[in-house]
Amino acid sequence: MTRLYLSADATALEALRDGAAVSLVAYQAAGEDEQDEADALAAAAESGPVALAVEVDDVAEGDEQEVTLEQVDAIHLDVDGSGDLAWYATQELDEVLRILS
Repeated sequence: MTRLYLSADATALEALRDGAAVSLVAYQAAGEDEQDEADALAAAAESGPVALAVEVDDVAEGDEQEVTLEQVDAIHLDVDGSGDLAWYATQELDEVLRILS
């Protein structure tokens, strides 16, 4: 399994909630340390309002990765504009969508 961080928006989150697979821009950590993971998460968050942490069996060629909600481990969102990302479980997807609206 490989950890990726995907940049998402409300439209993508709605599609995931409704059971669809979506293709999103993916960021992979340059190495295995915590700072590399944090950098990949930050890059995903800078590219869209939401960053998804996902686990995939196979990393797609190119910049995008197709995923389903079942592959999402966590949802990260800058709730207050501070740059600090709040963590949400997939069960809180409707709350994240409410915040984005």
